[in-house]
Amino acid sequence: MKNFTEKLKKNFLVSLLVKLWKHPKGRLGLIIVAFLGFVAIFAPVLAPYNPYDVTQRAAKGLAPCWEHPLGTTITTGQDILSMLIYGTRVSMSIGIITGLCIAFLGAFMGILAGYVGGIVDTVIMRLVDVMLVIPTLPLTIVLTNIFGKSYFMIVFIFTIFGWQGLSRVIRSQVLVLKNANYIKAAELAGASKARIMFKHILPGVTHLLIMSTAMTSAGIMVAEAGLSFLGLGDPTAISWGKMLAEVQSGGALLFGHWWWIAAPGVGIFLSIFAFMRIGMAMEEIFNPRMKQSGASYKLFKSLSGTYIQEVFDSMDETEDRKEAEV
Repeated sequence: MKNFTEKLKKNFLVSLLVKLWKHPKGRLGLIIVAFLGFVAIFAPVLAPYNPYDVTQRAAKGLAPCWEHPLGTTITTGQDILSMLIYGTRVSMSIGIITGLCIAFLGAFMGILAGYVGGIVDTVIMRLVDVMLVIPTLPLTIVLTNIFGKSYFMIVFIFTIFGWQGLSRVIRSQVLVLKNANYIKAAELAGASKARIMFKHILPGVTHLLIMSTAMTSAGIMVAEAGLSFLGLGDPTAISWGKMLAEVQSGGALLFGHWWWIAAPGVGIFLSIFAFMRIGMAMEEIFNPRMKQSGASYKLFKSLSGTYIQEVFDSMDETEDRKEAEV
């Protein structure tokens, strides 16, 4: 039992979870993500109705009541609470799966470019430059119309156009790690490039990948909601973005059905808020200086008037030192 406990302490992911739980921002994010994950996994049990079953449709446009806590849709009579619960499964899975795919592809390309260098580095970086200037939304519309609007295609498109920024960050980190003593020792020992890249260098950039996955998952959930709202999502699946699209097409604003609008909006806000809190917490864990130099910290200080005053004080101190030197 003691050996098992020591192994858990040495495990990076377990250690990270413990640090996140001890961090106020991370703890709140973990609680919300765990709650949303529980809802997504047990959606068939938690949902009072099956929104995909046409036989479980009630009267259209019902206001919130005991049988339908969030009412029913105006267009089809689906239970909004059940749609919200089932939409958690789709939206969360798309965000997390896409975030992991982007992390994997970005890490592979960044490590390959940074460690191998030469023509490989040049080709990958020029590819990154080209991909960054391509207008994503028009091309996404074209690709979904050609290859279909399944969520597999949506994940594929988000991955193809989302790995470039991460690969640049990973490459810059690898350029530093490749000159470390343990990397040189592995090279002298005859280790292959593949083993060095994925056995020795990859663990050194794992923290960047985890932070990127958390932040990217939040952004992807917003992007998926936007695409579904534009009618580019999978028409056979219920997501929060599709719920918002039906809000517009069903005239919820016109009839004053604010609960239909609020339900997917709250779901999107909670998921994005949770992933962003986890990402910010990990930034402060891996780089403690972020806690005192982050944008939110400066914003708070500027609102209280102390940050601007500190800037002027530092400028005065610099001028005084120059005068003293003269």
